Amino acid sequence: VFLWPSGDSNGATSCYINGKWLDAHYDPVANLYTFSSCIVLADLHGDGENKLVVGDLGTGSSNMKLKVYRGTGLMSENTLLDLPTGLVSFLMDQHEPRTPAIAVASGPYIYVYKNLRPYFKFTLPPLEVNALEQDVWNQAREDMIDPLSLKEMLDSIRDKADVPLSVRSLRFLMLDPQDMEAFVNLYKEQPIRRQTVITCISTLKKNMADEDAVSCLVIGTESKDVYILDPEAFTVLTKDIVTSICFGRYGREDGTLIMTTKGGGLIVKILKRTAVFDDRDSAPGPPLAQSIRLNVPKKTKLYVDQTMRERENSVAMHRAFQMDLSRLRLAAARAYVKALESSLTPMSSSLSEPLRMNAVVQGLGPSFKLTLNIQNTAVCRPVMNLAISFLYDESLYSMKTAFFKIPLLVPGLNYPIDTFVECLSDKGISDIIKVRTWSDTYRPWAGLYVHSPCVSSAT
Repeated sequence: VFLWPSGDSNGATSCYINGKWLDAHYDPVANLYTFSSCIVLADLHGDGENKLVVGDLGTGSSNMKLKVYRGTGLMSENTLLDLPTGLVSFLMDQHEPRTPAIAVASGPYIYVYKNLRPYFKFTLPPLEVNALEQDVWNQAREDMIDPLSLKEMLDSIRDKADVPLSVRSLRFLMLDPQDMEAFVNLYKEQPIRRQTVITCISTLKKNMADEDAVSCLVIGTESKDVYILDPEAFTVLTKDIVTSICFGRYGREDGTLIMTTKGGGLIVKILKRTAVFDDRDSAPGPPLAQSIRLNVPKKTKLYVDQTMRERENSVAMHRAFQMDLSRLRLAAARAYVKALESSLTPMSSSLSEPLRMNAVVQGLGPSFKLTLNIQNTAVCRPVMNLAISFLYDESLYSMKTAFFKIPLLVPGLNYPIDTFVECLSDKGISDIIKVRTWSDTYRPWAGLYVHSPCVSSAT
């Protein structure tokens, strides 16, 4: 479902004439931060309607989510534990109905979602640890060398070894001398591990080239390894490293790409004759389009008069703009302070225990269902011992339950609280229902206004 431009058929025709694209939807405040590798279109429910699946990066350190859009609205979202680097949709079995799964690559892990629910987590196998590095840390564990000697030996190993150092050793080499001893005492008893991360992800048909065939996951890592995973058992089918590459005419095919792998494999790929590549300017310097003269319209008398007026009155116009801007900032600051003082903001003003609330009213009246959604926006700290109260005009409304004790709020999860409101007035008037959140010390945290529909009790 898309939002097509309004107007008659002539208007639609003009859209096609003036450009190649129709403006179906535009939301400048959608709060979506992602890359091309984290977007995919997939028929998630087997109903012939593709959904938009997005791996949202959030703030970069928190609020990462897997979002699914249907049409122009958000259909569902799942919290991600780390930044996504790519996601794909793939069919992992032959079971009916044929609905694809979503694989999200994040760090050294792949999170598989089936029916938009967490299904499986795959972890990349650990890498080989440098033997010299292992021996040096063993000496440090037995207190045979001091931290400064450990640093010198790790520096020497890093410059000459074929196997890179682990993250632990690299972090140790970045420390100041006064912090080295505490670091060694903290980690010397723990085993050394080397773990790579996923940089790209794609799919490969397993047995058939059909559109609805089962596909394997193909993973590229930072350590230059390529893994092919079985879609049912999630085991590594192939791991190989490309060691050489050549492109040219092979046989009768002009566009042939030939690769060999570290394991002795030979890969031959033929460029499709129907493949089309975009022409790009590869010449050094500025692009050729920069030298094309723009078709600038001639200056009209109205334009010249307006320019002269702005030039003559520039100081007064700037002062008027600054005055209006200052008034706008003052009005916004006063409204914000008033909302904080009355605790009627949907966001908690406490930085230690932040909350977010929104309310939804459902029903045609005179009975309504009021759903209050509460979310703990902290990074890792739960919120507990809270209560919610509803304040309303008892001559207009009656509420089945006006006070709730909130359970422990886990960060990132949405907690819906439902209650029912009955309209008592037969005059068709309505009022505001206030929602407030209280701590165990009876201190208000956050609140919001709920505007009830204007419905008579006689309807």
